[in-house]
Amino acid sequence: MSATRIAAVQMVSGPDIAQNLRDADRLVAEAAARGARLVALPEYFPLISGDETDKVRAREKEGEGPLQDFLRETALRHKVWLIGGSIPLEASVPEKVRNSCLVFDDAGRRVARYDKIHLFGYQSGTEHYEESRTIEAGGEAVAFDSPVGRVGLSICYDLRFPELYRSMGPVDLLVVPAAFTHTTGQAHWELLLRARAVENLCYVLASAQGGTHPSGRRTWGDSMVVDPWGAVLEHLAQGPGVVTAEIDPARIADLRASLPALQHRIL
Repeated sequence: MSATRIAAVQMVSGPDIAQNLRDADRLVAEAAARGARLVALPEYFPLISGDETDKVRAREKEGEGPLQDFLRETALRHKVWLIGGSIPLEASVPEKVRNSCLVFDDAGRRVARYDKIHLFGYQSGTEHYEESRTIEAGGEAVAFDSPVGRVGLSICYDLRFPELYRSMGPVDLLVVPAAFTHTTGQAHWELLLRARAVENLCYVLASAQGGTHPSGRRTWGDSMVVDPWGAVLEHLAQGPGVVTAEIDPARIADLRASLPALQHRIL
């Protein structure tokens, strides 16, 4: 397998779903024009609102709805494998959603779904988050095969739990769509992404929300691609845009041969 270009889309989504979809389509088109075969959108790319129940009202049944249609049609139109950051899908209880990452191949076929397992909670001064109020946790790790190799899925807060990534078995690429807060992102975002890359001797593709949203919420951004040795290949600090880099299977193989840490695991 030869080196293949991948891309992370960074956005500053607001409450207007139609506008967010237009922005996402434009940025996916830019990534495709730059040669990316696999493109990742950020967490909640279609909707970030000051009212957390808005995502409950926007939730869709699995397999139908305008958000899923958008992902399918966008992947097909731009001929890319599209990782749909996350969208709200129906949960087992009516007042909650699943925070779901859907993957469509370049023919518009859905090939994977991952529901966020770890639900973010944070309290410091006036800053407070409790995702479990409106989100129902998933329960299974998900990895899939793609033109860039084996890909493992995660969403935002999952990044703090290395056992999730190890449970997927060796993968070539870890994808982390996110809406990290400015506070936690400033302290830990790059550190955690580089650690996950080094631990698993694989590439990491992180697509983030990055800026001040219409609601006043601030997200950290800094979308990036990290190589298996922990080097940041390209990043974007704030604002909408695209980050691209090549994933090179030969580099993964060489590093795993010279440092066979994955073979040395005991636990």
